[in-house]
Amino acid sequence: MTSPPERLSHGQVRLRRWRADDATVLLAAVIASQEQLRPWMPWADRYDENRAAEYLHECEAQWASGNAFAYAIIVGDQIVGSAGLHNRVGDGGLEIGYWVHADWTGRGIATDAAAALTDAALALPGIDRVEIYHDAANAASGRIPAKLGYARLGDQPTRGLWPAAPGETGTDVVWQFTR
Repeated sequence: MTSPPERLSHGQVRLRRWRADDATVLLAAVIASQEQLRPWMPWADRYDENRAAEYLHECEAQWASGNAFAYAIIVGDQIVGSAGLHNRVGDGGLEIGYWVHADWTGRGIATDAAAALTDAALALPGIDRVEIYHDAANAASGRIPAKLGYARLGDQPTRGLWPAAPGETGTDVVWQFTR
């Protein structure tokens, strides 16, 4: 698979590939957002400088391998979250993941980021669908694919890609957008 562009934009957001020198701002955004992230993202607990640097190193390796393409979400001059395309839904598909800094939620930022990623994914050769998964109890995450015209495919047991987070029900809602 070829890689998507390293820079994307849609509406109010710009996305750019994460860089190793983003560790300080990434750490600050996660720490400020831990209360919001912990129920849904187990990695947010006990986040520190080492974990931020490790994540950014993983971003580089995953981009090079084609397994994931992670972006900083930028509004104005500020990094306000993270979003990415993940190669984990089978041939012909990519999955979108996202989170937004607690001070920036409710402003359409994740929706704009997901729109940019949807367009970028479907522009790649061999990609004919994009999927978004979220826990059934995470209503805020579910509003994003609905706004973008994704079809709700239904519910399924959580895939177990990582340890369960405290707010998770064990049921994922699956959304899909096709070319």
